[in-house]
Amino acid sequence: MDLSNRTVLIVGGTSGIGRELAHRFASAGSTVAVGGRSQEALSKLAGEGFGTFDIDVTDSTSVASARDAVLARYPELDTVVTMSGVMLPEDLRHPAHFEVAETTIDTNLLGTIRVIDAFTPHLVQRGTGTFITVTSGIAFLPFPPMPSYAASKAAVHAYSEALRAQLDGTGVGVVELVPPAVATASQEMVNPHALPLDDFATEVMHLLSESPTPHEILVKGVLMHRWAERDGTYDDLVAQRSQALAMLPGREG
Repeated sequence: MDLSNRTVLIVGGTSGIGRELAHRFASAGSTVAVGGRSQEALSKLAGEGFGTFDIDVTDSTSVASARDAVLARYPELDTVVTMSGVMLPEDLRHPAHFEVAETTIDTNLLGTIRVIDAFTPHLVQRGTGTFITVTSGIAFLPFPPMPSYAASKAAVHAYSEALRAQLDGTGVGVVELVPPAVATASQEMVNPHALPLDDFATEVMHLLSESPTPHEILVKGVLMHRWAERDGTYDDLVAQRSQALAMLPGREG
């Protein structure tokens, strides 16, 4: 992927990894637009020269409206990154968790599908372009305190594989970005092993620029998650990660 001349929309790019990638694509020479819900963050990004669009991925009308606005301003759009997501703990012993599950699936999985559906006709008509979906190491090695998050990201992985197969021959590629724990939103306070955002983004941009672009963008820090089953470490690692269940209210382990 030539990063110097893309026209990129990053949905969910108002903070964290998305915002950093927006800056990296722009620094590489691409034209970058960002979509999100935070008006304050969008205003700041607009002041930095980014195109900004209000979008709520849980609302089909909002997604369609944002698509129309983006394509009116950037008819040459060729790259859509769908990053919007929530990461919430759940205690499956309590029925109240179902609301968290609904929110998580609606945002992480259905939100991804809504964005992809909105822009597929445009990219297919162009005959060239790229979707970049975002999953997680937790898609491949679950983190038990966040079951619906893991399930949603595993689903996005499967959906990305199917999307790639269905778009084969159209000129539209599908790239899956698989982050490990990255030091954003105070993740470093929860996980001291979280990868520094700058290091993560540098490695991601390097992998994206490879020819051919890998189907999965796997930084070194996520390989233990991605290949745990293959390497025979899955059961031990899940058991280790299950110790974090103590973080749930009322749990001691």
